[in-house]
Amino acid sequence: MSNAELANSLLLACQQRGIMLATAESCTGGLIIAALTDIAGSSTVVDRGFITYSNEAKMEMLGVSAETLDAHGAVSRETVLEMAAGALAHSRASLSLAVTGIAGPSGGSADKPVGLVWFGLALAGQPVVAERQLFGHKGREFIRHETVGHALQLGLRALG
Repeated sequence: MSNAELANSLLLACQQRGIMLATAESCTGGLIIAALTDIAGSSTVVDRGFITYSNEAKMEMLGVSAETLDAHGAVSRETVLEMAAGALAHSRASLSLAVTGIAGPSGGSADKPVGLVWFGLALAGQPVVAERQLFGHKGREFIRHETVGHALQLGLRALG
């Protein structure tokens, strides 16, 4: 299924459940919210998208703690959990999708290679969940495209 089809399916699933959606994006720079808002009528479901590329933005817009960023870094399970929770707390949404990763071509390390992306999902009334994916060093465009698709699939799975 294409990212556009996934986005449409997620919008319909949210619409059927009467819930709003928000995103918190770092490595994708707004591509997830763009995929959703490319679809006519998305305003009935999409509340907002937080593009938090810098650590300062993660702290100011989503409430990610400086301690978390210092201890674990921007690309970590701990950070993406706080991003997803923060997107819910700072919006009218009942579902949030968060991503933080290393799209490359540089910036990777042995512990955190290019292609590593952490996904977070918060659904009101349930524990926030995180998932790690390694997309490999296959180019920035590929990593970002795959990240969008995986985030949309994560949202669909959460809604059953």
